[in-house]
Amino acid sequence: MSLVFVDNPKGFTRFGVTISKKVEKSAVKRNFIRRRVYEALRKNIDLIPKKRDYLFVIYAKEVGKMPFSELEAALGQLVEESKVCYNTRK
Repeated sequence: MSLVFVDNPKGFTRFGVTISKKVEKSAVKRNFIRRRVYEALRKNIDLIPKKRDYLFVIYAKEVGKMPFSELEAALGQLVEESKVCYNTRK
């Protein structure tokens, strides 16, 4: 996975999740992965700084099969490594 972010002059936070057809051919499976990522973000929204646009790019099929707790941890680690996160919850 990778994360792209940019400051947003509109004053609110927006998220996007992109999954290539190379990861999953089926739109149903891509949407399932997308919904899981959005849910993990929703549960941890307080850890992510506001007033930015975020784009999460998914490159691996394993994201669709990993347990939800591992997905949350992977997204949290991605945000921490990008130096976007101001506070952490362990």
